[in-house]
Amino acid sequence: MKLLRSVLCALAAALLSSSASQAEVVDQQANGFSLQEQEIIAAAPDKVWAELIQPSHWWSKAHTFSGDATNLTLDAKAGGCWCETLPGGGSVLHMTVVNVVPDKLLRMRGALGPFQSTGMDGALNIVLTPKGKSTEVALVYNLGGYVWGGYQALPQSADGVLGLQLYRLKQLIETGSPDTPRPPNEKP
Repeated sequence: MKLLRSVLCALAAALLSSSASQAEVVDQQANGFSLQEQEIIAAAPDKVWAELIQPSHWWSKAHTFSGDATNLTLDAKAGGCWCETLPGGGSVLHMTVVNVVPDKLLRMRGALGPFQSTGMDGALNIVLTPKGKSTEVALVYNLGGYVWGGYQALPQSADGVLGLQLYRLKQLIETGSPDTPRPPNEKP
């Protein structure tokens, strides 16, 4: 039975990876969960990297504390801050950069958005892989820790938010605007 489950999981993963984009809660346990997002972006890794490290260009204002994505900054070096300025002199540390390999890897630690008010912490790994004239961007966000009342729909909600952000990065690079809507038949 375990072998059959492994074969079925491998087949499902192969089918999912054949699409241009995929988003998924890949694991959920009592103590945490793992999210994966993937997009193929029609640009070289250096161009994708240049935009990736400027979240103010592509991150949705609806998923900021200030309501304005232009308040986001990312200092892409170990110990750097993915931060947001708030009106009235406030600020938010979204994540701390822990590993940078330009054009290839950005790894950060922290709890995004509403997870900041919980006992959760996470590791966000973004890997850029050349694919011909395009770049595969694979994002994995592993979160663990305590949430009052349990996780329920939190993983699916967070997965939707991260999938949207990665799609906005793709649209910015490919069309010049992050606000291009996803076609209705394309998976988030």
